[in-house]
Amino acid sequence: MTTIPADADTALPRAVLLREVLARLGDKWTVIVICRLNAGPRRFNELKRSVEGITQRMLSATVRRLERDGLVSRTVTPTVPPQVEYALTDAGRSLHSVLYPLAEWTDGHLGYIETSRAAYDAASPPSD
Repeated sequence: MTTIPADADTALPRAVLLREVLARLGDKWTVIVICRLNAGPRRFNELKRSVEGITQRMLSATVRRLERDGLVSRTVTPTVPPQVEYALTDAGRSLHSVLYPLAEWTDGHLGYIETSRAAYDAASPPSD
């Protein structure tokens, strides 16, 4: 595990970067896109169809950020129209191995979470 240095000159930028990356990984679309790309490279529209509920604009922004972070690669084939394909990089596949158990856990506990939410909501007075 990497520790954040106490040096005032480097600690703030590193801490900011750490928060940015963790925020990106906490984004619901990022996790789903990484999980969908783990099966192999996908063209943009194929990826969009596999990510239920995402808009074209949000998918475009998500893959752009993942590409910037080095987690996804983008390959353009010079055809008319150009074909764009996205794939996980080695770092993206490594991240998937960490995220997938979290997604599995979530899926396996959805019923429990729904029951817990219903009990909490029934016991909590409405807020004004």
